[in-house]
Formats: sequence, structure tokens, C-alpha cells
Amino acid sequence: MNNNRFLLILILGLLSAIGPFSIDTYLSGFPTIAADLGVTVDKVSYSLSSFFIGISLGQLIYGPLLDRFGRKKPLMIGLVIYVIASLGCAVSHSIEMLIAFRFLQALGGCVGMVAPRAIVRDVFPVNESAKVFSTLILILGVSPIIAPTVGSYLITTLGWQSVFWVQSFMGFLLLMAVLFFLKESKQPDPTFSLKPSPIIASFLGVFKTPQFLIYTLAASLVSAGVYAYLSGSPFVFMKIFNVTEQQYGWIFGLLAAGLIMSSQVNNLMLNKFSSERIIKTILRLQTVIGLILCTLSLTGWLNLYNAIGLIFLFLCCQGFSFPNASALSMAPFKKEAGTASALMGAFQMGFGSLAAALVGIFSNGTSLPMTAVMAGCAVLGLVTLLVGLSRLGNSKQVEQL
Repeated sequence: MNNNRFLLILILGLLSAIGPFSIDTYLSGFPTIAADLGVTVDKVSYSLSSFFIGISLGQLIYGPLLDRFGRKKPLMIGLVIYVIASLGCAVSHSIEMLIAFRFLQALGGCVGMVAPRAIVRDVFPVNESAKVFSTLILILGVSPIIAPTVGSYLITTLGWQSVFWVQSFMGFLLLMAVLFFLKESKQPDPTFSLKPSPIIASFLGVFKTPQFLIYTLAASLVSAGVYAYLSGSPFVFMKIFNVTEQQYGWIFGLLAAGLIMSSQVNNLMLNKFSSERIIKTILRLQTVIGLILCTLSLTGWLNLYNAIGLIFLFLCCQGFSFPNASALSMAPFKKEAGTASALMGAFQMGFGSLAAALVGIFSNGTSLPMTAVMAGCAVLGLVTLLVGLSRLGNSKQVEQL
């Protein structure tokens, strides 16, 4: 039983890591891709934008499919699309071709972001879900630590196309793992209609569930602060604090390690405290850290070392908030877990993209846009949680988690 549990969580974690790995491995290759295809680096960045669009749309598509056909078939179809699109990226001879295949790659790979949450809800008791999500973060968090290094090595030694050959091969291995080792956790439901009206009604039903809405909105707003960090940190660390690309890679890995470490501490905390209590406390702490970070930036007292320390703590809070918020958001659903997972992912990606855009829009040559958006996201997340729970009241369902 323990071996089966380990294998299941490992496969789900690797599926969850497809999206981040597909991004992190090729970022350092932007200048090389631009030179090879005869375009500017800004034009290459459109391939990242198309990837985010594909993720956002794809999650909403897979949600109903996972509830209608079970978990394995949509997973396998998505992975096949991912493998083919990755090969397309590898043989792209124009930026337009690369942008198009990156969109398809995201459209296929994003099933790995939706299905694991639904499968966790299918297989594990509600009171264990937060612990399982914490373990998934352990696997997921390895990506931002090793992916930039792996990508840089591949691009330097074998060319930028090799990144996508590797992604295609990894997608194929995951496809085989799903085919041979992942048991179906939910049988197909012929009563679940794929017509537009019932699908919209299903999404609205999930959206109107108070517990889902409160924890999903709060978690999405808080996680948007992480997207603000991802968007603004290259400029802040390399341009303002003058660290080298290699040093930035080490800093990036160190900060990602904080998220991984805290997610495992969360497992221990769940032995004594409920998910609801943990998330209430951690969002308050994350808000304080965000405000301190913003204040230091505003006053000119932010330097390399206190920036690393405070962002490390900010990301540590994310390691607590994400697994507990995911468990609490998904708890009310069994039959429509796929739809709920898709809607939750769409909210997170939507708020995250908005936060990243705001950092760019308000860019003024200082660290303030990044830190202000991070702090603002934390504040809004905390307010959403507290106001929402005050209206929801002391629900027995929430208390049991």
C-alpha cells in the first residue's frame, strides 16, 4: 500500500511539474533563439505569452473532460498533444511556428496541472489532502531549482532545440507512466453533459460554492504575489543589485528551496492544527512580510541581503498556504472535482498573469513595482479570506478540515 501511495504521488507530482519545467528550461535560451530565428528577444517572449494563454484556456477545457471521461483518457490525450507539440517546437524554423507550437504544448501539458488535484480528491480522504498537496510541492519545487541549470547546459552544448527534444522525451515517459502505472480513480460519468449550457452551469455551480470561492480567491491572490516575484526578480537582482546570471540562478534556487522546505513543515503542522487555522495564521504573516518588503523598497533601505531574506520568508508562507487552500477549496466536491480543479487553476493563472503584467506596467527602474505588487497581493488575499469566512460563519464542513 505504501509503495502504491508513493508511486501515485510521484506520478502526480511529475505531472504537476510539466508546466513549470516547460517554462524554466528554455528561459535562458531567449537570446540564442532570437539570434537563430533572426528576431528580437522581445519577439521570442511572445512564445511565453502564448504558453500562458494555452494553460489558461486548456485548464477550463480539461475540467469537464475529466469529469465526463474519467481521469486517465484526458490525461493521455493531453500528454500526446504535449509530446507532439514539443517536437514541433524543436523543429520550428520561424518565431511564428514556435509561438504556435508553444500554445499547443501548453494546451496539452496543462492537463498535468488539473488532473492531479482531481485525483487527490478522488483517492485520499479530505483530512489527508493538504498533506498530499504538500508532498506534491516537494516534487514540483524541484523544477525551478534544476530546470534553469539543465536548460542552460542543453542550450550551450546542444542548441536551444535540445530543450524541446528533452521535453518531448519526458512527456513520453510520463505518458507511459500514466498508461501502465496510474489506476483510474474515477469511472466515466455518461450523465455529465459536454454541451455548453450544462458545462457553464457546472462551472457556475462550483463558483457559487462559498467555501470554494473563498479559499480559491484568497489562494489565487496570494500566489499572484509569487508571479510578481518571478516577473520582477531578474531585473531587481541582476540590474539593481548587480548579481551575475550564475549568481541569480543560485539565488533563485535558494528561494525556491524555501517553498519546498515549508511545504514539508506544513505536513508536520497538520498533525496538530487544522488547515483552516494554518492558512489564517500564515496569510497574516505573509501580509506582514510583504508590507515590510515594500516599505524597505519605498524608503531605499532594501538591499541584496534583506531582499533575499524577506522573499525567502514570503515564499515559505506560500508553501503553507497553497496545499491547505487547495484542500479546503476542493473539499466540497466529489463528482465535479475536475471542474473545480480547472476553475481553481484558471483563477490562479489569471491573477498570476495580471500580477506579472502590473510589475511590467509600473516598472520605474526600482524594486518598488515588484515589492508593491507582492505586498498588495498578500493584503488582498488576507482580506478576502477574513471577510469571506466572516460571512460564511462557523461552517461545520470547514471546522472538520
